[in-house]
Amino acid sequence: MPAMPQQESGPRRPARPDASMSLLTTVMSHTLDEGYARAARGRRAAAGAPLPRPLRARLWLAGGLLLAALVVTLGAAHARQAAPTVAREREELLARVEAGTDRLDALQEDVNALREDVAAMRRDVLADEGAGDSPTALLAGATAVEGPGVELTVDDAERAQDGGGEAGDDGFSDTGRVRDRDLQRVVNGLWEAGAEAISVNGQRLTALSAIRAAGDAVLVDNRPLVPPYTLLAIGGGAEFADGFDATPAGAYLAELRDDYGIRVATRLRDGLRLPAAANPAIRTATPLGDPGGAGGTGNTGEEDQ
Repeated sequence: MPAMPQQESGPRRPARPDASMSLLTTVMSHTLDEGYARAARGRRAAAGAPLPRPLRARLWLAGGLLLAALVVTLGAAHARQAAPTVAREREELLARVEAGTDRLDALQEDVNALREDVAAMRRDVLADEGAGDSPTALLAGATAVEGPGVELTVDDAERAQDGGGEAGDDGFSDTGRVRDRDLQRVVNGLWEAGAEAISVNGQRLTALSAIRAAGDAVLVDNRPLVPPYTLLAIGGGAEFADGFDATPAGAYLAELRDDYGIRVATRLRDGLRLPAAANPAIRTATPLGDPGGAGGTGNTGEEDQ
């Protein structure tokens, strides 16, 4: 008799119920083909990986350009909306400036007209009762005068410098230029010598005239003058000229001429004519003992401007 196969000892693993249907089992367990599975895994891996650097740079550049275009568009729209308002405000400002300028011009014309009226009234008052021939009128420069006198011309030295030189013992800076204090001393010397009326470059001097300096310019009653300075003084002939030379101012002028090269020329004139002051400032007072004065007490008025 054939031998029976020897059975293995131990527990046996139960067989699957669908063991006899292996093909059907494989189809149900693996519904997706291996090729499709690998493709799906590749797509998932690509989605989780970072983008290449050139691609990211292009994306950032595109985003920046888009943002800049948006900002420019918004700015242009805002400027277009605000343009009418700015133009209107500018036109209003220009109109206000023009109106203010017109008002200023009108006020200046009124001031000039009032000054002319005041000057005319002063001349009329001085003309009454022979006041135009009085010493007060001469000192005030209210009327034109004529007579014999001296024409004195003072000019800078030929080597006049723009800058200042070293000052000497007398305080004179050796620049070769005529200064305001030089003209002051000469004018005071002419008054001391007996001048009755003086003008500098056609500018009539009065008892209240001032000679000052503004930088390198010399001002007479706040009006700038340029050299040469021509001084006309009515006071007589040769005797008057000799009297001026004998004054300290005459000696000072001679020193400027001899030591510093200041050009000085003196000429006697028989018929000098000096104009009236452009806007004479007059002070009035009541003489002592005048019935119109309060108890004979002088009453000084304010200076007219």
